[in-house]
Amino acid sequence: MADFHQTGAITTLHRLGSTDLERLEAEIRVHANARPVALVLPCLFDELRDTALKGIIETLRSVPYLHQIVVCVDGAERREDFDEMRAAFEGVRTLDGRGATLIWSDGPRLRGIRDRLRAEGLDPGERGKGRATWLAYGYVLATEEAHVVAVHDCDIRDYPRELLARLCFPTVHPNLNYEFAKGYYGRVTDRLYGRVTRLFMTPLLRAMKSVLGSLPLLEYLDSFRYPLAGECSMTTDLVRINRIPSDWGLEVGVLAEVFRNCSAKRICQVELVENYEHKHRQLSESDPTTGLHRMVVDIAASLIRNLASYGVQFDAGFLNTLIIAYVRTAQDAIARYSDDAALNGLVFDRHEEEVAVETFSRALRTAGLSFVRDPMGTPQIPNWSRVTSALPDLLDELRAAIEADRRGRTLAVVAGGAS
Repeated sequence: MADFHQTGAITTLHRLGSTDLERLEAEIRVHANARPVALVLPCLFDELRDTALKGIIETLRSVPYLHQIVVCVDGAERREDFDEMRAAFEGVRTLDGRGATLIWSDGPRLRGIRDRLRAEGLDPGERGKGRATWLAYGYVLATEEAHVVAVHDCDIRDYPRELLARLCFPTVHPNLNYEFAKGYYGRVTDRLYGRVTRLFMTPLLRAMKSVLGSLPLLEYLDSFRYPLAGECSMTTDLVRINRIPSDWGLEVGVLAEVFRNCSAKRICQVELVENYEHKHRQLSESDPTTGLHRMVVDIAASLIRNLASYGVQFDAGFLNTLIIAYVRTAQDAIARYSDDAALNGLVFDRHEEEVAVETFSRALRTAGLSFVRDPMGTPQIPNWSRVTSALPDLLDELRAAIEADRRGRTLAVVAGGAS
């Protein structure tokens, strides 16, 4: 029997059987006339060398309902690098035949915009997915074309059109009336993946509930089947008022902002595909500055600060209790996943799972002690509502800077070397 169970504080939209993609895209295209859709892709230049991005680009060439495609390119130090990425997106077209808009995050004019923001006390943060997404959101708001914005990563190994269509449908369809949709999916090959969600995020949320009792934010976060998924869609009203972290706490921070700014009945999670694969990261158990270890430090810090904003007090004694409760909950989860793997004939290395939990517990301690020392920590990127309140012309200036950096030199591969 298909899984159509509803749990938690938000609506779950399931994938019940195979998707009729033609019907789904036809409906989106009709509704997108009144509620135009923009796709935002935060992208590293290095991803151009990966087959995942090439597959995404190839799929996007046949998507029939997008009014805007905005790609923010990080790590393109040279003009030639940015031009190479632009060339890769040739042939990707919006509904009205325009090409994708590429943002050169390292472009000279955009650097000037960031310097001005910092001078005004509106720091856009360090390089990373958070800042790249925020810049792309700013461009979408500046153009005033879209009603719905979808965003996902550029390291998805298998990217069918169904994934994007199912992500957009809940927020573009006027009768569904959702303001925010979060994607979820299974991550299984010959073994279980999704270690940070399976062995850290979900056990930590449940450990927190056992220690703190039922809190609305915890119940809400625990309602998401894959809270760390990078795929979501939302209305431009939310894009304007949501603050986002610039580090690996991005996904948790976005969910917390949506909780703060949106009614639960306007929030859903949607199953995108039957199975999903993206770039796998190393655990890095001995180095908290890289790999999953670094990711978990940032995620834990984001969660702790958001709970503190609702009155939860964190001190060293509470942190010790929480870590012990987390480890016990995660160990119970390992036993359950071991049984699940055995039934389904999957590879399951229990020692590796235990090492991951030990690493994540150290990351939790690192994040907790950092909060005790400095409760404010790294500030979130200001939302666009605050930025435009302080600098009313900034969105227009941002758009002009993005377009000027993009026109800095004509693509040689397209225009035969003209400058």
